[in-house]
Amino acid sequence: MAKRQIIAIDEKRCNGCSLCIPNCPEGAIQIIDNKARLLSELFCDGLGACLGHCPQGAISIEEREAQEYSETRAMENIIKQGRRTTAPVASKLRQWPVQLMLVPAHAPYLQDADLLIAADCVAFAYAGFHEDLLKGRILLVGCPKLDDTEIYEEKIGQILKNNDIKSLTYAHMEVACCFGLVGIIQSAIQESGKNVPFKEIIISITGEKIQ
Repeated sequence: MAKRQIIAIDEKRCNGCSLCIPNCPEGAIQIIDNKARLLSELFCDGLGACLGHCPQGAISIEEREAQEYSETRAMENIIKQGRRTTAPVASKLRQWPVQLMLVPAHAPYLQDADLLIAADCVAFAYAGFHEDLLKGRILLVGCPKLDDTEIYEEKIGQILKNNDIKSLTYAHMEVACCFGLVGIIQSAIQESGKNVPFKEIIISITGEKIQ
């Protein structure tokens, strides 16, 4: 076997979070016994597309003797896993603008809407944002730490009073600064005098839905 570049996984650092898996185009990595492991040297092209997606820094590139990368075998592995190799997942966004301060309180798409208010970071942290959270909902985005929450409180109140909202979901990160908007939303619902079902979704800093 000739020497070539190939990934190396430090099992002591790996916590099994699986964030590397969707970022390996060849499907060369799987979680086995709660650790990320290279399925086969044949599947890894050594380009390191997965490197920047490990929060523990457990993946690196090393040069060593390894079997030659086989694109054919890698594709067979992808098909076996049932992974898509062509078109990306379609966006589920249904309206524009999305920033909470910019959305008109009388916008027609708000009427009879299932509303999703999402903290800015959620769409970047949670890989399933479009399919799991956004699908079928109208999106409002904001940051309760950087923006004026008094304006948020007023805008959310206007939206609830001017529209029949079927449900309201607030998705935010597990960090403390995101929780401030929970009380504001609940207060706005109460003051509107309407029975709007409310759901809170929390995303961890490693991109997992924990509530």
